Amino acid sequence: MSAKSRRGRPFLHGVTVVALLAGSAYLTVDLRKDEQAKAPAVQVITNIPHLRLGSARAIALENWERLKNPDRSVLRIGDGDILATFTDGARTATLTGPSRTFDEPANTSSRVVTENWIRLLPEAWTKGAEKEQWFKNWFKEYYGSRQDDLLAIAFQYVEGAPVKRDAEGLPYAGNADYGPLNPDSGKGEGEGLRLEESDFYDYLGIPYTFGDGTTKQPEAARYRSIDCSGFIRTVFGYRGRYPLAAADGADEGLPRTANGMARSRVGVDVIGLSGRAPNYERPETIGVLQPGDLVFFKLDAWTKSRLDHIGMYLGTDTDGHQIFISSREEVNGPTMGNEGGTSRLDGDGYYATAFRSAKRL
Repeated sequence: MSAKSRRGRPFLHGVTVVALLAGSAYLTVDLRKDEQAKAPAVQVITNIPHLRLGSARAIALENWERLKNPDRSVLRIGDGDILATFTDGARTATLTGPSRTFDEPANTSSRVVTENWIRLLPEAWTKGAEKEQWFKNWFKEYYGSRQDDLLAIAFQYVEGAPVKRDAEGLPYAGNADYGPLNPDSGKGEGEGLRLEESDFYDYLGIPYTFGDGTTKQPEAARYRSIDCSGFIRTVFGYRGRYPLAAADGADEGLPRTANGMARSRVGVDVIGLSGRAPNYERPETIGVLQPGDLVFFKLDAWTKSRLDHIGMYLGTDTDGHQIFISSREEVNGPTMGNEGGTSRLDGDGYYATAFRSAKRL
């Protein structure tokens, strides 16, 4: 969960205004451009590289390789391009697929063009799992699939994202807030502009019963709101079906807060926490990161030794910077924008210097 942190699917909506002037019609191009800039662009699939092997044949013609740091299995086409990566102890899988563009023009000019599709395996990967029938069935279903993956799901909550409803009419996606305004904002340490602790069930506005039997009730004031850890729990848990814990410290499931997630046993620590508390150290290198990894930050002194912000790594943008997305109070919701701090892990910006560790679920 963020502590006083910095701020769906993309949707492109152009408006053409026809006006009559001096008896002639003309197109108001400037108005159209202005309207386009307020909403996220459509997730564009531009081409389909590396799909010359069909799902079934990819298994039959498999060429698997084992790599270290972290231990993982890689599927290649012959000795060349990587088709998929599976990390020991993690359910997050990276599949190569159609190239897509993710952007958020309302808040940033940054664009991420990627061939990575991030999906969750039904169970954690182990060495040799490619020989198991459960994996062959899963790979056949998802390799080359255009079903929404975790990256696409994350962008279904940014500013301007359209509302999506399930068969019963429940809105499960669409522009999300960070949280309600804090009536005590500025009155003391930790009293940010907006209240934290908005989870996925607050966003949905429905009660939710966790695996341990605990039922959480939504707060009306937090409807359509998710803080930074609530955003991750929405994308990976409620939408991706990764097990969720009702709180920090539970034996199983993704914990409630950023600090709880960072220090839990779920997933694999690809960049471990190092240095002394309370500030810890910035990682010397971040080249090990893959899209879909959880990234953790130490932003505020008043949170002491707790890590207080979390995001999801997206990859390298078209300007060569390593970008992440997170829910923040300044933008009032999920963003890869720059208000309150540039969303880069490289360089010496606010978030880059506060970056501390990373986990692959």
